[in-house]
Amino acid sequence: MWALVFPGQGSQYLGMGKDFYENSLKAKEIFHQAEEITGIPIRKLVFEGPLEELSLTENLQVCLTVVNICAFELFREAIKDKFFEKVKATAGHSLGEFSALYAAGVLSFKDTLLAVKKRGELMGRAGRDKPSGMYAVINFPKERLEEILKEIPGLVIISNYNSPKQFVISGEEPGLTLAAEKVKGEGGKVVKLKVSAGFHSPLMDSAEREFSAFLETIEFKTPQIPFVSNVSSSFEERADRIKSLMQRQITSPVRWIEVIENIYSQGIYTFIELGPKQVLKGLISQILQDRTFKCYNIENLITLQETLQALS
Repeated sequence: MWALVFPGQGSQYLGMGKDFYENSLKAKEIFHQAEEITGIPIRKLVFEGPLEELSLTENLQVCLTVVNICAFELFREAIKDKFFEKVKATAGHSLGEFSALYAAGVLSFKDTLLAVKKRGELMGRAGRDKPSGMYAVINFPKERLEEILKEIPGLVIISNYNSPKQFVISGEEPGLTLAAEKVKGEGGKVVKLKVSAGFHSPLMDSAEREFSAFLETIEFKTPQIPFVSNVSSSFEERADRIKSLMQRQITSPVRWIEVIENIYSQGIYTFIELGPKQVLKGLISQILQDRTFKCYNIENLITLQETLQALS
């Protein structure tokens, strides 16, 4: 049994998806349709950049989702009838949840892209309201991190539970930088993330309210393959419940450790990451550690063929 997982912001690079676009009619169609739907020059941003412009939240959310969907569609095309026989879970990390909802049949292609476009615009705007940001905290005990955050003035929280070795803190300045310095002072590694604001925290309240209203205008269908939510970390089967969770997603922590543990507990030991880089592959390896599992990444035609060969 296989689980499909989709990356979110932070996995981007210039040229991602170009191999798909240049060698697949299906991928060309996806890129062209996505540009028509969103009005964003996706090919120019993704293939030419500059990286700073691609990485703007309002551009990146659409661009990354398009590349994820290309990887998924070419994989689905290649495995044909095995899709429903083998794929028993789908999940995405933060923004990647929208790719997962598309893969599960919950959202249409058009609605997926309109949703991530709106989400990117609102999150980008919310980030301009007050100085805030995010830091990855690496190789530092969660319990001690929680103690430090209690001592910090202002709003600073753990926003991503990525793996036992990596957490992300979100918050407003100057408290966020103070927290990062305290962690660093106690031997932890901190990396400032290239994001415009403190996502997955109450700082996104204004964006969440508007986005919640927008999600009421699009159709959520019952998943055709099981979907695991970042917000609940559980398998979700009802369309109305999934919509409600996605309405809360922007301000809710990403519970990635629990997502992977819950998938694994169902006897699903093979994970296929569909999208650029291998960020999720690394996190899954840290979560499952010495247990028996396999994890593959598909980001171009070479890795697609390698994964298909390994799975067969």
